[in-house]
Amino acid sequence: MSHGVLIKTTEDGRRVEVMGGWVCLAGVPEADRLVEILEHPNRQAILRAVPGATHVAGRLPLTHEQAAIAQGALAAARREDLDARPQALAQRIRRAAWAKAVADGVE
Repeated sequence: MSHGVLIKTTEDGRRVEVMGGWVCLAGVPEADRLVEILEHPNRQAILRAVPGATHVAGRLPLTHEQAAIAQGALAAARREDLDARPQALAQRIRRAAWAKAVADGVE
């Protein structure tokens, strides 16, 4: 994998980067999205270990500034991967409509 957008370097020198739509640790994918610390089930333990954390990407705690960089890079990667063909657009609309129906209780 090529180098992506650098988010931070860990204390032991490993690079945390966004590459190909993934937050990666030393080139190995960790997560394809960020979770706000307030929504994480282990938020208290994470905040004790990393008091400035506002988000996590897999097992990687991120500060607000790091999360903003990661979110921007993930969004850019999604835009690059977007298939603009009419058939692909129709498929995305079908998936979104189905997800909404399922969320509303349709089985």
